[in-house]
Amino acid sequence: MSLTLSLTLFWIALPLFVGFSIYLLPGLARLLALAVSLVSLGYGLWRIFEPSSLSLQLVDSFGVTLLIDQLSGYFILTNAIVTAAVVLYCWRSQKTAFFYTQTIILHGSVNAVFVCADLISLYVALEVIGVTAFLLIAYPRTDRSIWVGLRYLFVSNTAMLFYLMGTALVYQTHHSFAFTGLRGAPTEAIALIFLGLLTKGGIFVSGLWLPLTHSESDTPVSAMLSGVVVKTGVFPLVRFAFMVPEIDPIVRLFGVATALFGVGYAVLAQDTKRILAFSTISQLGFIMAAPAVGGFYALTHGLVKAALFLTVGNLPSRDIKVLKKNPIPTSLWVVLAIASFSISGFPLLSGFGAKILTTKNLVPWQVVGMNVAALGTAISFAKFIFLPHSRTASDDDSTANPKPGFWPAIVLLLGGLVLANGLYYEAYTLTNIVKPLVTIALGWLAYFLIFQKLSIQLPRAAEKFEHLIGGMSLMLTLLFWMVVA
Repeated sequence: MSLTLSLTLFWIALPLFVGFSIYLLPGLARLLALAVSLVSLGYGLWRIFEPSSLSLQLVDSFGVTLLIDQLSGYFILTNAIVTAAVVLYCWRSQKTAFFYTQTIILHGSVNAVFVCADLISLYVALEVIGVTAFLLIAYPRTDRSIWVGLRYLFVSNTAMLFYLMGTALVYQTHHSFAFTGLRGAPTEAIALIFLGLLTKGGIFVSGLWLPLTHSESDTPVSAMLSGVVVKTGVFPLVRFAFMVPEIDPIVRLFGVATALFGVGYAVLAQDTKRILAFSTISQLGFIMAAPAVGGFYALTHGLVKAALFLTVGNLPSRDIKVLKKNPIPTSLWVVLAIASFSISGFPLLSGFGAKILTTKNLVPWQVVGMNVAALGTAISFAKFIFLPHSRTASDDDSTANPKPGFWPAIVLLLGGLVLANGLYYEAYTLTNIVKPLVTIALGWLAYFLIFQKLSIQLPRAAEKFEHLIGGMSLMLTLLFWMVVA
């Protein structure tokens, strides 16, 4: 067995082994969790800079396969940095060994998704993610958190039931679970699998469960969910687009629709966490709109969104209108501004390179839609950039002293944004710099002239629990029509 293969198997098994070992060594829970995330960080960097891909056949006759390449590396690196930041954020909190166990098992299961190249291994990993994410959402044990967790679990399990039916149809056709089996699979198989993954990833209208779940979860859990967990639904779709070219147009179409759908809600939302949650839906669309470079965009988005959720969790209010009347500490505003500049595409931060790279890999029919989505992103994050701030904060203001682990986590995330900027230094040409700056300027102008003055109460009827499953049925009908077409 080669050294590369041995290291890969060790890396895959490590989170699960350590996760359950934490119960035996609760005093070392934080150190073990941080160590696992740092191992993943090293492995992710290795795969990004390693030109060759690694394929591992587990059960040949069933097409059970692992595939690890540069695309996997970007997603793995995102998972590693966000997990490490969450562990640092919780370092001096009262989190128990149970919390760190679930965090590391979630981390390992998310990594497993990023190396799967077959439908059945993906199903197992996604189911484990569903259970561990539910346990983390419900961790505070309040009535509200338990309800939000159960709501997430029910939607997730229903989505995976659709996915499993599609997987069975693919196997019935090809006697293999390999992703490549989607080529020539029955129409209903592709539609069912897509529905499961679209819902799991919070994509387009299938993602209407996401805003409530992410906004009502504990701050570090929100960072994990938006930073990496939703990407487990997006990654397989991006991989499908690579392996089965016939699926690429469908993935791209959902990318544009999702980018516009999410940003449409985000520009009107007035709750900080809901702005971030709807922005997550929109940014997932950017990843899908250009599958070839989706990994780099996923990295920059994961770091930004984790930093933003950790920061807004330390603000005195979630209401933008209240924050406009009460200046926040300048130190927290700087974090909000840097992260917002990056996701808006401002130069010197990796979000700039990611947006340029995505733009260069769009097909002509996507350009107008994605430009509108980019403009909407600038409008949405102008709400954070132009919040009033002050260097002095009253002693009774809790935001003057954010949680003890806040700054180490933020330094890691924002440092990653700056360093990742060097992964695509070719983006720095005059033409490339001018376009996003113009987009941002137009977004800010629209914010001041129009959106700052708007006070529209967004309807939440479609987000209600009883409507989410009905929404899945409508999406299934749409997918049948798209696949047939």
